[in-house]
Amino acid sequence: MSEGELHTLGLGEAEERTYEALLKERATGAEELARLLDLPRERLDRALGHLVEHGLALPSDGDALPHPAAPASAIRTLIHRRQAELHLRSAELERLRMTADQLAGRLMSGSSRAPESGIEVVRGPRAIGERAEYLLASAEREVAILDRPPYVKGPRGDAATHTPGLDIEALLDRGVEVRSVLDRDGLSRPGRMRSVTGLVEQGLRARVATAVPTKLIAVDRRITLLPPSDAGDPRATALVIGDALLRNAILPLFETVWERATPLGGSGGAETVPQRAQKELLGLLAAGLKDEAIARRLGVHVHTARRRISSLLETLGAETRFQAGAQATLRGWLD
Repeated sequence: MSEGELHTLGLGEAEERTYEALLKERATGAEELARLLDLPRERLDRALGHLVEHGLALPSDGDALPHPAAPASAIRTLIHRRQAELHLRSAELERLRMTADQLAGRLMSGSSRAPESGIEVVRGPRAIGERAEYLLASAEREVAILDRPPYVKGPRGDAATHTPGLDIEALLDRGVEVRSVLDRDGLSRPGRMRSVTGLVEQGLRARVATAVPTKLIAVDRRITLLPPSDAGDPRATALVIGDALLRNAILPLFETVWERATPLGGSGGAETVPQRAQKELLGLLAAGLKDEAIARRLGVHVHTARRRISSLLETLGAETRFQAGAQATLRGWLD
């Protein structure tokens, strides 16, 4: 897990290093810990305060170091905090949808141009498809997509997202970066994983998440389309949202869902599934056991246990055990 992903969980580099040092009991006091971590004492004190504030450590009496919380509960504390933020963002979008009919009478419902600010209401499958084509034709740098069922196959039969007017292959051919979070239930449909895999091999950056909160297409971080839940409904209504609301609600929602989602690779596109031995090892790491104790539980030599731990960290793209636990929890590998 990269430093940027750790920040999305509310944990910076200094806090992570300090937390792992507390777990390993590498120091008996703050001065000794600051020297071991090569951190100014003031920075260490801030890191310890953040750990206590975020529930990763329990406050101590006097000059003693805080006591670290168990890794499994610490990781879940961070992720639950982000999940709560995601639910709030999703609720904001639902409120926008509920006001669409009231706004329709006084907004630019038939405009051929995107609003510089505010909301545009677009009605009917044909008008929505044309509006999506117009917005995507104007994309220069990036298109961000949240994709979930139900699907309606568009005129091109696009398989990555069946929103009318969305042609991901054409965007990639033009050099536009496309990031898409796909709902796990949608990927289970016949032929869909194969189609997505083909697009990933062409450059699509795809991730998978459970219960994607809404459909969404954001263009160049300046304007977005919220497609209807059922694009086949002749009374379907979509919203085109301009800069101010985009910054305040929609882009943070996409980034939160993106960070929590599991990447799809380019070779075969299938999501990695942990083996039973990997899950057992993850459980022992999450319990905070040291290498010797893990080796005894697994019935292997300590050097073998360390090799397995290193291999597991490499599989998860993690540099530390805490990062491995956080990544495994995000992917749903830990119950």
